[in-house]
Amino acid sequence: MNLKASLVLGTAFAALALPAIAQDYGKFDGYTLRVKLIGGAQYEPLYAEIPKWEAATGAKVEILSRKNHFELDKEIKQDIAAGTLDWCVGSNHTSFAPQYGDIYADLTGLIAPEVIADFVPLMIQHSTVNGRLVQLPRHSDVSNFFYQKSLYEDQANKDGFKAKYGYDLAPPETWGQVKDQAMFFANPPDFYGFQFVGKDEAITGRFYEMLVAEGGAMFDDKMVPTFNSEAGVKALQFFVDLYAAKAVPAGVPNYTWDDTGLGFGSGSVAMDLDWGGWSSYFNDPANSKVAGNVGLIRAPKGSSGKRTGWSGSHSFSITEGCDNKPAAASFLTFLTGYDNQMVEARKGLLPTRAKVWIDAIAEFEAAGNAFSADVMKTFQVSMSEDAFTPPLIAEWIEVSNVLWPKLQAAVVGDMTAKEALDAAQADAAAIMQDAGYN
Repeated sequence: MNLKASLVLGTAFAALALPAIAQDYGKFDGYTLRVKLIGGAQYEPLYAEIPKWEAATGAKVEILSRKNHFELDKEIKQDIAAGTLDWCVGSNHTSFAPQYGDIYADLTGLIAPEVIADFVPLMIQHSTVNGRLVQLPRHSDVSNFFYQKSLYEDQANKDGFKAKYGYDLAPPETWGQVKDQAMFFANPPDFYGFQFVGKDEAITGRFYEMLVAEGGAMFDDKMVPTFNSEAGVKALQFFVDLYAAKAVPAGVPNYTWDDTGLGFGSGSVAMDLDWGGWSSYFNDPANSKVAGNVGLIRAPKGSSGKRTGWSGSHSFSITEGCDNKPAAASFLTFLTGYDNQMVEARKGLLPTRAKVWIDAIAEFEAAGNAFSADVMKTFQVSMSEDAFTPPLIAEWIEVSNVLWPKLQAAVVGDMTAKEALDAAQADAAAIMQDAGYN
């Protein structure tokens, strides 16, 4: 299937016997709902459920795009500029939503109040922009730390690490320990100690959470950018040093999320800071070379004692110009419903409905699936104790777009960390001034 091509879901599933859906999603016989969705390994299982909604409602779903979120964001902005928002439902994210202005409808009144009430209140709060609920949260994200257990059980590794660094080898509690261990485990070009995303908002977010963990902040209380601080330099230097030491793959400046997930699953990386949605892939012997050898802990701490915890929610929105908002609202209700959140939770994605957390953990434990139960419990603690969003402002992506190329330049050695952050700070300050913040 060509994920970039337009297609109508349902045709290939016509011969399948689809189970009945208890909830009444309405009838939209003959209607075709045009949508643009995020694509990628961790997002696809939900889309296999779409024929159930089609069978229940008589509608069809035409997927116009299925791209990673950075490419989808660019496409949506092109649609805005060209005046071609002729589709109804789009994947969104709490970090991206504030920049889109009024292109998305307020879901209050479109989505039944009892449906909204089932979500974790904080997730609904983060999905609200300027008093308007512009997205329904699909699943939440916060990163935790995956590692190959056998590396820490090997006696030669224990002895060699203790001799070199003076402390015992154990899953890292701090980012300083991650750096030591990444350099110790690395054996390029065959094996690497760590990896990271290196472009787009992905590296901005990783830098942002490291900045916070080092005691810094993106902005002061007047929204003046302050990331070119001592804490910022220290945060960025972490990435610079690992790249210079060849402790990470040479391609990381061009990595986004699929690259890191597939990289750890390939067995060629010792440690990986990643999203819960990859957990089932990592532990699946049909896809992953580290299956059965995956350890998981909460994300390590920076020098401030705070753990990294960049967080947000993937979501779905309805365009203001949608030609059938009741059908679109029905589709959103279906995609984010209890049954489908359970589908995603079984893959390690973090639910936005409180009941799904409870039921998913109980299901894993009843099935004797200790790994998946531990994944859900670990991420549940991180969501409650470690998670923090980037500033939920319209300018976040614009600031990110002037910051990430400078971060990338520092990583590959074209600028020092301080030079890169100073240059980005000047550009970001101009953006914030133009927006009227200072």
